[in-house]
Amino acid sequence: MAHLYSGELVSLVLFVILSYAANYLYPTLQLYSLYSFWISFVFLELLLLQGTFYWYIKLKRLRKENISITPMKIVRQLHHLKILNISLIFISLIAFIVDFIKWYPSFPLGGLQISFFIYIFAVLEYINYFYIQISYDNISDMKYLLKSKKLKRSCMNKDFKRNL
Repeated sequence: MAHLYSGELVSLVLFVILSYAANYLYPTLQLYSLYSFWISFVFLELLLLQGTFYWYIKLKRLRKENISITPMKIVRQLHHLKILNISLIFISLIAFIVDFIKWYPSFPLGGLQISFFIYIFAVLEYINYFYIQISYDNISDMKYLLKSKKLKRSCMNKDFKRNL
């Protein structure tokens, strides 16, 4: 759990630095001028913040009480954030439409492509947190996947089923 918590936290900070560097080093991408970039980026950052919070709470409880079950209050908060996340998925799509209208006919294609990849990454991260585990990064997970031939429910999803 410590590597999950710290990995999410490092990603959260690193993505801010990388976005600034990309915008500064490649101004023709016009990243910071795209609504689709900002909405997708904020969505991804909020998801990483939720993941950091979730794994921190689980790690803290495991170290303190030797229990990894997420407290009911935290599960409810995360469940409410699920609605915000779904809203951001749709708002991001609207931002892409607005950008296409705003920039027609001279689209900053590189910036729009980066924004789209950030959006897809955020949606996959959302699925990974709230529904099914997409990333399998240890031997135990790989053995499960090979044996069962199906994806696992995410830890957060298990907490929702257990506590709601």
